[in-house]
Amino acid sequence: MLIGEYRHSLDPKSRITIPSKFREDLSIFVMTKGLDNCLFLYPKDQWEKIENKLKELPMTNRAVRSFVRTFFSGAVDCTLDKQGRVLVPENLRTYAELDDKCVIIGLANRAEIWSEDSWNSYNEEEALSYEELAEKMSELGI
Repeated sequence: MLIGEYRHSLDPKSRITIPSKFREDLSIFVMTKGLDNCLFLYPKDQWEKIENKLKELPMTNRAVRSFVRTFFSGAVDCTLDKQGRVLVPENLRTYAELDDKCVIIGLANRAEIWSEDSWNSYNEEEALSYEELAEKMSELGI
């Protein structure tokens, strides 16, 4: 299961070690541009579900075309090396503003890679509204 928060570093060859608890789910996965300037890591089965949903959207809608272009053009198939590492391509490192210190978080059906600075800033901003977010979730039946 993809849950938890782990701090790792990019090595000099731009590889990051995937947490050992994630490796079974992420032995083969797709990495792409995420939201909020992070990277999304989808296990292959989850990627196929997202891919199928996006293929059904109307390409006549400008926002759909733009999102699909960004989402798929940034995507790369990934496999882990024997040490559990994966190369983060330059375009994705730039997009997520990754430097040497990173945070990998699990979100049940996907993982995310954040720069440590971006993750810390996000948490500072969102922590103030956590209770408000919880209330909104109750409106969704959760």
